[in-house]
Amino acid sequence: EVQLVESGGGLVQPGGSLRLSCAASGFTFSNYAMSWVRQAPGKGLEWVSSISGGGSTSYADSVKGRFTISRDNAKNTLYLPMNSLKPEDTAVYYCTKLLGAAAPDAMDYWGKGTLVTVSS
Repeated sequence: EVQLVESGGGLVQPGGSLRLSCAASGFTFSNYAMSWVRQAPGKGLEWVSSISGGGSTSYADSVKGRFTISRDNAKNTLYLPMNSLKPEDTAVYYCTKLLGAAAPDAMDYWGKGTLVTVSS
């Protein structure tokens, strides 16, 4: 059974930093691309970033230069360090597994999400 469990969310002041993690299990993690998707209160889903099985990365313009997606295939873990956080980054952040090794692709599994709140 595929499981994706996010952690690391919380309350942070504008300009601060957080690091999200996603522990994956139930599949061969290194063979699949992974993504982060977020949903702000009252808004739709927004793709944030993706990383291929081989480590190629891509970012939404809204987070480029501030967020850095990475993966540790030995630990089956996906990361999203977030710097220079803004109030508009407030959202539930979801870890997702993609159908194949490359991005973009359809997302077939989602975690339950972790809430990030950026506020003074």
